[in-house]
Amino acid sequence: MNRQVSSDDFQPTMQTYGWGRFLATQKGRKLVKTVNSFKVTILCGLITFLVLRGTMQAGSTLPDSTMDSDVELVRGRSPARARMLTQVEGDDTDAVGEEVTSNESSQQKWDPNKTYTLGPKISNWDGQRRSETTSTLPGPCGNPKGDFYHLKFLKNRIDYARLHGLEIFYNMAIFDKEMTSIWAKLPLLRKLMVHNPELEWIWWMDSDALFTDMTFAFPMEKYKGKKSSCPWWIALNTGSFLIRNCQWSLDLLDAWAPFGPRGETRVKAEKMLTAKLVGRPSFEADDQSALVYLLLFDGPKWRVSTHIEWEFYLHGYWKYLVYKYEDLICKSNPGFGDDRWPFVTHFVGCKPCEQVVTADLEECLAQMERAFNFAGNQVLESYGYQHQSLGSFKTKRFRQDTQDPLGLRQELQSLKAP
Repeated sequence: MNRQVSSDDFQPTMQTYGWGRFLATQKGRKLVKTVNSFKVTILCGLITFLVLRGTMQAGSTLPDSTMDSDVELVRGRSPARARMLTQVEGDDTDAVGEEVTSNESSQQKWDPNKTYTLGPKISNWDGQRRSETTSTLPGPCGNPKGDFYHLKFLKNRIDYARLHGLEIFYNMAIFDKEMTSIWAKLPLLRKLMVHNPELEWIWWMDSDALFTDMTFAFPMEKYKGKKSSCPWWIALNTGSFLIRNCQWSLDLLDAWAPFGPRGETRVKAEKMLTAKLVGRPSFEADDQSALVYLLLFDGPKWRVSTHIEWEFYLHGYWKYLVYKYEDLICKSNPGFGDDRWPFVTHFVGCKPCEQVVTADLEECLAQMERAFNFAGNQVLESYGYQHQSLGSFKTKRFRQDTQDPLGLRQELQSLKAP
């Protein structure tokens, strides 16, 4: 028998399986791939639009956009730093009853025919102050390992500042386009002095120096009557030094700054410093040579108030120290800051940001790791840990943990005992 089938009998089947069967065909698969491609294209276009929109809002066509973004980054991370940077960007400053107007924020080109100054002349600056630890970091490194070790060195500074109750200011902004490279510290120091009169001492440390005696406390009382303290290393080193926030220091910065502007001024300063300082090679004028020149040839006013520190390692040249760390651990203990246990190890001559990896750079990075772990063991010791070796980032437990890892309860009981 033949049964007549109507078109209605096929309707549910077509509705249920029509699209599935179609997508299973070659044309259906092509359609799916095309739709997915459109989705990815739209998403990429949206991301590109957002990136361009953010770039245009940041003012990428302006010469100071990078500097402004750095300032905003530092401002957003800490209210204290935000207050400091807000004061730095201000035009009007009250300096001990005297109003000092600054136009440094306006990007006026410096006239090479005039003596370079960091800003308007300031007088009568002595007042109440406290101490601070400072450091700096230039832009991103060409070698990622350089940024990695700069971060480690920052952690080392934070540890020391925390243990000794110091405030740390880590600068990533550019305050003066003429004072580039190592000269960038001078305008920064002046900004900190002018806008933070409560600071008595400012301690500058280069980004390639780190603390290796975490228990040594700076003997501030020995610098009474002095305005500056610099380490004695071959001659004098400006990689780690203290400067008092006072009128004398502002005058010193004013006398120091004219050697530093980039271009023809720095070239002339190089020739003069090479001629005046015996044994100085012919290279670009640097802040260290300029300070030595001022101390030797600019009258006694700078020498009288400058203390050359030689009793402990305010600056310790790394090649003289890093290979003796294991012997120091066996023979001595931290707290001296001198050759028995160096206070600061400074990696002068190492350039961790170099893109080309050389044998010298590899040696520098290896010794930086050892120095960082040498200092880190002194922090980890309170918690019963230490590095497996100075060359390894791995740690091990050498003491069973207790409910009182710092030994405070035991110390308290000994104080209460009759």
